[in-house]
Amino acid sequence: MFSPADQQRIIEAIQAAEKATSGEIRVHVEPHCAGSDPVTRAVEVFAMLGMHQTKLQNGVLFYLAFTDRKFAILGDKGIDALVPKGFWQETKEVMRSQFSIGNYVDGLRQGIAQAGQQLKQYFPYDGPSDTNELPDDISFNS
Repeated sequence: MFSPADQQRIIEAIQAAEKATSGEIRVHVEPHCAGSDPVTRAVEVFAMLGMHQTKLQNGVLFYLAFTDRKFAILGDKGIDALVPKGFWQETKEVMRSQFSIGNYVDGLRQGIAQAGQQLKQYFPYDGPSDTNELPDDISFNS
């Protein structure tokens, strides 16, 4: 689905978004969504990746099942309670507009940037003691 260069661009977007926040962002990509609901699958992946274990419950997962053309954004309790009503849906619409024309990398990058702005606002970078709790790489399931 993504070339090594595409993967690097997505990882760089994650790193840029996380630079100003203590929040954590992950991207998970697989061809098919197990079950019919991408949000339900995102919840499973969220747990599988250990994202619920962040200290401030401020992880955000971007889930993409590319063959099935399904995706979801899932924020942990800490960030989900603070973002404006409709924020995740608005972010999905921005991503969907890019996905609809085949720009999956740009769609993910834009969604990641928007999530990063919210994380920065509510969970600013905590200085040298702030650790990267989750890897920035993309997880894949084939």
